[in-house]
Amino acid sequence: MTPNAASGPSRRKFLASTAVATAAVAGGMPLLSACGGSDGGSRDGTTSAKDAKKLLPAYVASNVVAPDIPSKNGSAIGFTSKLDLADLKTSVPEKLGKGGRVTVMSPFWGSPPKDGNAYYKAMNDLIGVDVTWQNQDGNTYDQKLGAVLASSEVPDVVVVPGWNMTGKIPSAIIGKFADLGPYLSGDAVKDFPNLAAIPTDAWQRCIFGGKLRGLPMPSSYVPNNVPLYRQDIFEKEGYEVPTSADEFLALAKEATNARARRWACLDMKWTAFYSFGVLSGEEKSLGWNEVDGKLVYRIETDEYLEALEWTRKLFAAGVVHPDAELGKSSAQDPGPKFAAGEFLVYNQDISQWWSRTAEQAAQNPEFKIWGMDIFGHDGGAPTLWAKNPASIFAFVNKKASESVIRDVLAVANVTAAPYGTKEYMATNYGVEGTHYTVKDGVPTKTDQGNIDVMNAYVMIASPAATMAHPDYPEVGKGQVEWQQRMGAFTRKSAFYGMQITEPARYTNLSNDFEQLEDDFVRGRKKMSDVQQAVSEWRSKGGDKLRDWYQKLLDENGSAAS
Repeated sequence: MTPNAASGPSRRKFLASTAVATAAVAGGMPLLSACGGSDGGSRDGTTSAKDAKKLLPAYVASNVVAPDIPSKNGSAIGFTSKLDLADLKTSVPEKLGKGGRVTVMSPFWGSPPKDGNAYYKAMNDLIGVDVTWQNQDGNTYDQKLGAVLASSEVPDVVVVPGWNMTGKIPSAIIGKFADLGPYLSGDAVKDFPNLAAIPTDAWQRCIFGGKLRGLPMPSSYVPNNVPLYRQDIFEKEGYEVPTSADEFLALAKEATNARARRWACLDMKWTAFYSFGVLSGEEKSLGWNEVDGKLVYRIETDEYLEALEWTRKLFAAGVVHPDAELGKSSAQDPGPKFAAGEFLVYNQDISQWWSRTAEQAAQNPEFKIWGMDIFGHDGGAPTLWAKNPASIFAFVNKKASESVIRDVLAVANVTAAPYGTKEYMATNYGVEGTHYTVKDGVPTKTDQGNIDVMNAYVMIASPAATMAHPDYPEVGKGQVEWQQRMGAFTRKSAFYGMQITEPARYTNLSNDFEQLEDDFVRGRKKMSDVQQAVSEWRSKGGDKLRDWYQKLLDENGSAAS
């Protein structure tokens, strides 16, 4: 196994691609005027850019390892060379931990390893901190999280994914967790060089209630849902990669042969959203933007309706695989049927570019998956909307002593080490010989590595978004270059990067739209049903929520660029 992109959703999909599970992404930036500079008062809102600057850590780029492909247009950095263990750099020359004990509650997908395993022991020795894990089932983590944060027994560190920041969780974060500003704001972060190298945008996402409270898992802001396609079949059949919505539909009709059990694609709704320039649906705050001086939500736009209408055309034309047509759960694991050639294109997280390649390498040597560039629906350049630059966070208990906080930061300084360092290999692969071996410059986990080295320490903090696949360097190169090309068309909407806590009364306002979208594109609902739902959204609170966001915008300014 090799490391995947350290993006927000991508990191989560990375966990999924290592036989752990999938989940859905969401998240939440900063209105000091709305939540106040203390833990009291209203906890709705965000922190102004002006006030955020006083809280953010100084950015000091790491010079320990130079990437083969530098970041461009918001992309991840890339590494394409083989791994030489003898040439690994050291980014943490001395232990910063003071030998204390730290308990961490974190979501876990799969079966947690036994306490005291060789990986945990090696990491704790490297860091100088005794980390004790309280791993919880990632699929039901929101329930456990709510119960723990409502109690008086909160662990030293709690990991909170953005998609779990619903209901009362954001307020609990403000009330239960420590201000890390005295240890990290400004030049203070220089005591922890790997944390200083985390991009500023990711740190801005860690401001809750006017304080720097979180440790981030950074990601590229380029949308990471890629139309993945069977390049080998395209080349064999002479298919051209489409450059418009009409071309895609024409190709889909040509490629589909139901009698031969071949269809063009799965549900292409997310590609449609990108192609038609629909505002981001990955997080509620990103779905707002100014249009002609007025805030508009994504579901109110013509682009949203046009994207759904085009997706419906694919279903109506019979070019969508029956699994997706019927909404079968098997469509959620597209690997086997994609490998069998039953469909040629599907949209999924960028990490599957590598994982599908690795799966098929031995048994299907002709198989080649590649990422299709997002096309503008009319054949021109697309307009893509940035996702947030971090979506998983670790928080420290407000009651923790200074020694515990510094030990937690010592842990984070190791887990945020860049690719190509001893600390990165220890965090992501464990102990050489026990958890992984290296042959021809390619690290491979052992059976024990696949048991012990799972999603634990990586949840505390991570380095800047990185693509590195020494077993398939062409895939890593392709992923980064795809992000760079798409990044050139990626814009930031009004509330990009802001950690926003909406008033609880609006939390579930738009929850039913995803199901409505799926019903519409499959022909089970009419366009009038979608338009009626938008109208009801406005009357049931959408217009008032617009006013609330407008106040944030007036007081804090726009992040759009």
